[in-house]
Amino acid sequence: MTDGIAIATAGLTKKFGSQAAVDAIDLHVPQGAVYGFLGPNGSGKTTTIRMLLGLVHPSAGEIEVLGSPIPSGASGILPRVGSLVEGPAFHPYLSGRANLARLDAADRFADPRTSKTRIDAALERVGLLAAARKRYRAYSLGMRQRLAIAAALLAPRDLLVLDEPTNGLDPQGTREVRSLISALASDGATVLVSSHLLSEVEQICSHLGIMREGRLVAQGAVGEIRASSLPVAEVTTQDVEAAARVLRDLGLGDVTPTPLGVRGTPGELEPEVIVAALVQAGVGVRGFVFQSPSLEDLFVSLTGEGFDVSR
Repeated sequence: MTDGIAIATAGLTKKFGSQAAVDAIDLHVPQGAVYGFLGPNGSGKTTTIRMLLGLVHPSAGEIEVLGSPIPSGASGILPRVGSLVEGPAFHPYLSGRANLARLDAADRFADPRTSKTRIDAALERVGLLAAARKRYRAYSLGMRQRLAIAAALLAPRDLLVLDEPTNGLDPQGTREVRSLISALASDGATVLVSSHLLSEVEQICSHLGIMREGRLVAQGAVGEIRASSLPVAEVTTQDVEAAARVLRDLGLGDVTPTPLGVRGTPGELEPEVIVAALVQAGVGVRGFVFQSPSLEDLFVSLTGEGFDVSR
């Protein structure tokens, strides 16, 4: 495994019977990164996270978290890891503060002399200090998610692993959790965020890992993944056949018609060259767009499925 990497796996695999839920993936999460772990539901994200935390034993492969092997070194390293996996679970008739106090009392690494100070700090960090005495059953969904994150912050953490932290939240709740994740990363924590919400990762993540059917199909810094996608030239014209012929003659790839014209991948061709060739061929050009595919386009091409981009 490599220095400067908060999470590293090699050939990590989990099979349920003959079905591989996670199939030989090599994760590399740099220290200090906000790593967006993406993929459609059922792509293996949660199973991977449960293996990283020692909750599920892998069928094959190796895991290192903060430099220690998992699961053999889990007892020594997991106190430095905060997590939210598959939604929060609290006692409905207890207050937010009382729920955190019970969790803190059950932590054998926590100092009971500093319990109140740490609970107050965690509640304040997630914006729940004013609602600390309110019973959990009266909390909104966004408040419940924030309380779960507060539970992960009762002790100093070098790594936070959050599985769908904005699941079911309204836009305001999503913004609050997103702001909190950015603040935690600014304080030096490494954050792995599992999500299927494209807008969430676009705004907060420095690195991405994209899953499809148990396989890791792309990984790297956001800029690197964007750069790996081919730019697209799109011509708006009524002379579709003539325009397509010109684009093919110029060597553009994947030339296909669109509702308003034709598009293709230009490679290293400059847009000026393409437009000039179209005009010289007598093609009536009503519009011309030259751009890199969006992250949404890239995800669809890698996973074969759309992402929820509504937030």
